[in-house]
Amino acid sequence: MTDSDPHLLGPGLLPTPFTADEIRDATGAGRLIRLLLEGPDGPMGEHVNRFSDTDEEGATLARWAAEDPSAVVSNRVTWAELQGHAAFDADTTSVSTVRLSTPLGDLTCRRYDTDDGVFWFSIDHPGMPVQYESDGLRTTVLSIERD
Repeated sequence: MTDSDPHLLGPGLLPTPFTADEIRDATGAGRLIRLLLEGPDGPMGEHVNRFSDTDEEGATLARWAAEDPSAVVSNRVTWAELQGHAAFDADTTSVSTVRLSTPLGDLTCRRYDTDDGVFWFSIDHPGMPVQYESDGLRTTVLSIERD
């Protein structure tokens, strides 16, 4: 992170759509995010991300396929790590502001076109992209629930 702008994590990187503090504040005491995964042949299933045990530094992130809630993968993440997932190379990424129709409604998003895919971050929903496409797969946020 640079001293002048908490959205800039380092030289050669574009500003991230959200700071670590904005992600922490939006997550609050916890949040549950439902995702739809789609491939070239259609839907592949739903997944769930749950943030719990939040504090100033981070949270516990549990992830599982909706059809098998017994197969939970869980680990501790920091808000800074989550912000870092949206730190894209300035030389190979373009950014635009667009409207995107999603299950969450029509959203104003920052669209990042990268070498690894396309990521749409809703200005009103600090955190993970509300939609992203990479390697022929699309992931879309279906709902966001606060604990």
